[in-house]
Amino acid sequence: MITWFAGLFYIPRLFIYHIEASEKASPEREILTKQLQLMAKRLWYIITWPSAVLAVCFAVWLLILVPAWLQQPWMHVKLAFVLLLIVYHLKTHQIFKQLQRDEVKYSSKFMRIFNEGATLILFAIVFLVILKNAFNWVFGVVGIIVLGILLMLGIRLYKRIRAKNPKA
Repeated sequence: MITWFAGLFYIPRLFIYHIEASEKASPEREILTKQLQLMAKRLWYIITWPSAVLAVCFAVWLLILVPAWLQQPWMHVKLAFVLLLIVYHLKTHQIFKQLQRDEVKYSSKFMRIFNEGATLILFAIVFLVILKNAFNWVFGVVGIIVLGILLMLGIRLYKRIRAKNPKA
């Protein structure tokens, strides 16, 4: 799971660099794009996809070994977030394939926001596992929303800092 998330955290950063490289002049654009495509391909196919498959396989195996967990409400919510993570992974794969074909359909700003999706899902899953029934699920949802707002404010702050100092 850790390597799966590591891949999901890093690949959007490569997407951002790729999108920004596509705005540069030639030959810098071609050199950067080629290198970023290679880096993304290695990360995606050597680390992220195998980690995702192994994490899902081990999770199913664990649920087979401990079927009582499927009777607990927190597990249903956790599995919903895992399903959301798989959807996020598949969307990331779609963006990966587009950038491998040099099709830039998203802005670097969009990718910075998209990058936080994995963070929100990770927090949701980890807190559900740790807290289980200790908190009402409403507080958990409010907490995730507050975290999302804080992440968005962080992105806006970073954008302002970067606008004032382009080397940041």
